Amino acid sequence: MTASTKLRWALAGADDNPRLFDVDGLVDRHVGTGAFAGLEFLHVNARTIINEVPQASRLGFRFTVNAYRGCSHACAYCFARPSHAYLGLGIAEDFDRRIVVKVNAVECLRSELRSRRWQGDHIAMGTNTDPYQRAEGRYHLTRGIIEVLSQHRNPFSIVTKSTLVLRDLDLLVEAAKRTEVRLHLSVGTLDRSVWRLTEPGTPPPDKRLAAVRRLNDAGVPCGVLIAPILPGLSDADAQVRELAEACAAAGAASVTVVPLHLRAGVREHFLAFLRRERPDLVALYEERFARGAYQPASEQRRLSALVAARLPSPAARRRAPVQRAGGDERTGPCAGAHGPGARS
Repeated sequence: MTASTKLRWALAGADDNPRLFDVDGLVDRHVGTGAFAGLEFLHVNARTIINEVPQASRLGFRFTVNAYRGCSHACAYCFARPSHAYLGLGIAEDFDRRIVVKVNAVECLRSELRSRRWQGDHIAMGTNTDPYQRAEGRYHLTRGIIEVLSQHRNPFSIVTKSTLVLRDLDLLVEAAKRTEVRLHLSVGTLDRSVWRLTEPGTPPPDKRLAAVRRLNDAGVPCGVLIAPILPGLSDADAQVRELAEACAAAGAASVTVVPLHLRAGVREHFLAFLRRERPDLVALYEERFARGAYQPASEQRRLSALVAARLPSPAARRRAPVQRAGGDERTGPCAGAHGPGARS
């Protein structure tokens, strides 16, 4: 990013400049080095950190906390990419490499939870970008947020694709003793070639399933989002069955099946990605998404049936019940299943 790049924040002290979001004030920029080489961190001070989801949305929660915007996981299909455009940044490389860091997120949360107006509602994390992306290894904001939520006995959930969540296993175990805690690891495929192609910044899928096992064994309920399942890449019957069996073997507390959806902006980005990397699939995607952002309901039914059939016993079914996500947007962003109502 050059010094002349115009971001849609007001600089500190420049209150006469227009803002898209009143909650953020740009502080400064930091270029990543060492393990963070190739990333640029945009430090902002948030005025508020708990975001209320519009009641008109169909999400399964009302409040979210997101300490970061943009995501170094670089998932080609990520639904949240257009949120960078609102900030005057690009939805392609900018989204992958220019990460907004709400450096005062922990302090803001502590203050807001103390307010008499706060009623202790469930807070969802991972609704916009992954709370355990690479930036968390530097800033530790998610860890601080978990500590504060646990201290206040405030229920929360986390969706992530990162095994970095295990760094906070001690905190999560303690929080689960004090309040309701739910975790989901998103694993869309076991095929390493598909994983490398579509989500190159994430840990390998087998490592994520191992994290599911460790979390559940430690007493922290953790499910799996089989998400998103990609037409022509990870949706073959054998691929889905194999992954469902692996989820059950990992002791997943639940299994949620989420077919890919592509909204405006992300659709164009992902199709451009396919034209570069897998031009043989472009026609399939244009046909599958000809009517809009979502695939036909029959595809959800097919995938759900494949997964349910691979949970081998009634006991396993109780341990890992199959949930249907479809187009009702009730799972996390790593599943590509949230809408614009969760953009904080």
